[in-house]
Amino acid sequence: MAAQATAPPQDGRYDGLLCVSVATTSANCGPVEVELNNGTQAQVRVSDITYQLWLYPSRLNAVLMHGNMQIHQFESGYVWQGLTLQFADTPKNARYELKLVDRRP
Repeated sequence: MAAQATAPPQDGRYDGLLCVSVATTSANCGPVEVELNNGTQAQVRVSDITYQLWLYPSRLNAVLMHGNMQIHQFESGYVWQGLTLQFADTPKNARYELKLVDRRP
């Protein structure tokens, strides 16, 4: 994540693509629904799993929810590159790339 950071995208709802790679495996990608709020919070929905992301100036706090049950939590550095958010779950050796594709009405 050494790339030059850019400002977060405009708040709102987006269709997106979430790509996850673990260790040296190729990324596995799928469609997601994303809602950005105040440039500091994102809700990313993948089927019945929700990633709740809190974006602080230098850290991201991620909480994964299945319905009302928390199934995982981690902190990470992050960077915005245009409409793409990159972050990682270092203890699990997982890398995430969230691409915002289309802004929804």
